Amino acid sequence: MPNRCLAEWLTLLESRHPSEIELGLGRVRAVWERLQVSTVTNNTHTKPSIAITVAGTNGKGSCIASMQALLLQHGYSVGMVTSPHFLTYNERICLAGKPVSDAIIVAAFEQIEAVCGDISLTYFEFGTLAALLVFRDASPDVMLLEVGLGGRLDAINIIDADVAVVTSIALDHQDWLGDTREAIAAEKIGIARASRPLLIGEQDYPQGFEQMIAATGADALYMGRDFSYSEEPLFSAKLISSAGPMQFDQLSASGLLPVNKTLALQALLSAGITLNEQDSRNALDAVGLTGRHQTLSYQGVEVILDVAHNPAAAGALAQNLPAIEGRTLAIASVLEDKDWTGIVAAMSQSVDEWFIAQISDTARASKGQTLLEVLYNADQSGRLCESIEQALLSALKQATATDRIVVFGSFHTVAAVLKIILAEVSSE
Repeated sequence: MPNRCLAEWLTLLESRHPSEIELGLGRVRAVWERLQVSTVTNNTHTKPSIAITVAGTNGKGSCIASMQALLLQHGYSVGMVTSPHFLTYNERICLAGKPVSDAIIVAAFEQIEAVCGDISLTYFEFGTLAALLVFRDASPDVMLLEVGLGGRLDAINIIDADVAVVTSIALDHQDWLGDTREAIAAEKIGIARASRPLLIGEQDYPQGFEQMIAATGADALYMGRDFSYSEEPLFSAKLISSAGPMQFDQLSASGLLPVNKTLALQALLSAGITLNEQDSRNALDAVGLTGRHQTLSYQGVEVILDVAHNPAAAGALAQNLPAIEGRTLAIASVLEDKDWTGIVAAMSQSVDEWFIAQISDTARASKGQTLLEVLYNADQSGRLCESIEQALLSALKQATATDRIVVFGSFHTVAAVLKIILAEVSSE
């Protein structure tokens, strides 16, 4: 087997499988079973890690980041797998809050390659198995597992979650999950396991939702009914633990949304994790996440980065933008399977001028002219730029000290802007 570096592995995996997305557990489960037989773990711990799996149209990353912060603040060891990444692939697999090294990922890839045989895995499936191998060897107290797409047929679902969380249910990825909220809900609650906790963050249920939940046999807890949170600017979380009701007060509503912080608290309590109020407050006060309402200053202008890539997420972004004296300039672009018309409608009252461009690092990008036509049809003022990077430069030329720039629409869009900002910061 050739000695490949991580970059070479990723290039190989991107080109090997005939389709970027192929839902189903049969192939990935078969390889996972082979790995259990053929590979030897170095850890001597006998207690298995608690597995918490998180699905949802929006809010998955924020919920998992909040749980990681809470666990680390309380002294627990934690492994976390998320996707996609912004700057480096290593961001997808974290131990103790830090991305693992190239060498650890390559070693896991080599173990997977050795047992695949005639089974072809997607890029995402290969990475999921690598994360699970890393966690098996490290044996953290808790594994935080983010679903990549849907839930029922996502590779993460080969692991039986001790606690399952569904953050939200909205229209997205309809080509794979179905074109109704009912169909999408059925896919997402597929991570539930009978007689184990299932937390529901969505409060606007699709038709027949409670019957779907009952059919899973899971012990369901509903946001707004069984646990809840108060309003901003500081919020209180009313929670349920094995010892009875709990309430944590004076929690920060800045950064990540209170709904996702509350889900994180309840998920850990449902997993039997002991939390105290002050440590929880400290953790949630400090927690943030790249590209989730992340606020930076660049060349004297406030820049807000948010990966909102569907109408529901765009609506939440618009709702959480504070009032300012100046204008809001948007840098936005989406992949071709996204509801750009719905995103524009959700942000139209919040944006004064749009700077758009076609995403350049994926073949799945929506065409720039298509983006522009939707803006014009919505009576929005916008200009088409050659690239996301050029859109940023154009917006900066227009911006004054009282204006702000909001970047959204895709991980690709946010990553392109983030790379520019971080490159300048690192060179100072």
